Amino acid sequence: MQSSLQIKNCQLYRQNELLLSLNEQVNGGEILTIMGPSGGGKSSLLNWLTGTLPSSFKANGEVWLNGQNIDNTPPHLRHIGVLYQDALLFSHLTVAGNIAFAMPKGNKKQRLGKIEHALEQVGLKDMGNRHPDNLSGGQQARVALLRMLLSEPKAILLDEPFSKLDTQLRVDTRELVFSQIRDHKLPAIMVTHDHSDADAANGKLITLSSAL
Repeated sequence: MQSSLQIKNCQLYRQNELLLSLNEQVNGGEILTIMGPSGGGKSSLLNWLTGTLPSSFKANGEVWLNGQNIDNTPPHLRHIGVLYQDALLFSHLTVAGNIAFAMPKGNKKQRLGKIEHALEQVGLKDMGNRHPDNLSGGQQARVALLRMLLSEPKAILLDEPFSKLDTQLRVDTRELVFSQIRDHKLPAIMVTHDHSDADAANGKLITLSSAL
């Protein structure tokens, strides 16, 4: 069965103000881009999808992942990976430790082998024992991507993940992230302010108005 993330009849409110209304299905390997003004509910939509919507917001609707309704599934069991503006790496753990932290439990040697292989794939060979504070912004972004992918998510949310990278690094990192989404055939939703992100995603674009 093809993987899919489905938003059924979502209406998101802040107090009694309707911020957005959405009814979408994203299939594996597709990237749905959502653009709009700050405060328009984009990041809150992602919070709703992960089950972490703050109490100051209210939402109606259903979230379906791979044909299952996950509305009542606890956030840590939803298997939805998120990439944020900041890498949010643990400075007290090594690069390998950061990635291992999110991985399903299993044979330690196999997990380390997986991590080493993944680091090599993204140009970070032999960096597993380094600490995140000694990495560049682009390297940290790649470690954050691997940590999310090796947690084996069933869908991916991108919350302005490239906004703090300079132009060339942004292009390279974005290309890497999008290729991983397509290779793993994962449904993805990206929130961004940057039209070049939307163009590169090459999927459906939804632009939220400032006054609904």
